[in-house]
Amino acid sequence: MPQYRRSRTIAEHTDAPEVDAEQPPRQRGDVSERPSFLQTDRPEEPARHGIRGAMNWLGFKVAPSSKEQSERDDESAVSQHWAGPRTIAIVNGKGGAGKTPTTILLSAVFARYGGAGVLAWDNNQTRGTLGWRTETGAHDRTLLDMLPESERLLGTAAQSADLAHFVHHQPREKYDVLRSKPIRLAHENRVHPGDVDAIHSVAAKFYRLIFIDSGNDESDPMWLRMIDHADQLVVATTTRDDHAEAGALLLEALEARDERSARLAAESVVVVSQADPKATPADVAHIVEGYRALSRDVVSIPFDHEMVDGHLHYRALAKPTQRAWLSAAASVARGL
Repeated sequence: MPQYRRSRTIAEHTDAPEVDAEQPPRQRGDVSERPSFLQTDRPEEPARHGIRGAMNWLGFKVAPSSKEQSERDDESAVSQHWAGPRTIAIVNGKGGAGKTPTTILLSAVFARYGGAGVLAWDNNQTRGTLGWRTETGAHDRTLLDMLPESERLLGTAAQSADLAHFVHHQPREKYDVLRSKPIRLAHENRVHPGDVDAIHSVAAKFYRLIFIDSGNDESDPMWLRMIDHADQLVVATTTRDDHAEAGALLLEALEARDERSARLAAESVVVVSQADPKATPADVAHIVEGYRALSRDVVSIPFDHEMVDGHLHYRALAKPTQRAWLSAAASVARGL
């Protein structure tokens, strides 16, 4: 009968350490006693712009400058997705203060860096111009056409593609616009707080970010209901004194309205656009500094001819203007 030689165990090797029989075996999944092999720190990409970027093209490995790193941080802020929809109201009680350009360009920045699911909504009873400054889709429908369909759109059979019948997609910048109908008189555009609730419910079902361009009447129930739905407030103003004063009075009124409105005012972001090319740096600084005590952050936007009139596109703006709007969007993102 053949004899089989028993294999020696590790413990039988003279150079193997002895095993303490009383020591409990290592519990499966317990990795607290050793460092992980997985890398937890995200390595920073080398510089891509300027002299530092040029050096990296030559084979060096140079870190980004503080300016480039700041831009990357802002891009990261606006690229994130939140658990649940977020509503941002753009406000000022004075017409011409820059609410519509602010709504358009914030929507464009968030869609550009964070992807689809961004809606710009014209919540204006009196000739809102959001539709005039954005691209028109294959139809001319407005929120007044969508409102009777809101119950169906909130049903289980509704699909996101159904909204294409009512919103106007912006093919260059990947967000949608829900227009008002400015050619009609105000009383023909009249919607009620319950209508605002219905439209917002539809928007919140299908979009992750909702930017609302508002009217000028702060006592309008439609305006007040927008505030009740808002997660973040953006005050748009130019360097004109009357625009700046109207925005400041609005924040003070919200502080006195109720606790939630006061919190929105305190956490607001103010966007100061230099609409007048003759405005001096001192004019801009005066408005910016005046708002610091009233809001969480203030961002200034330089004058840009592309913002004056016509359809408004983020990519058509000068590079400094694009950077300023990215900074404004990042400030909004950090408050959501």
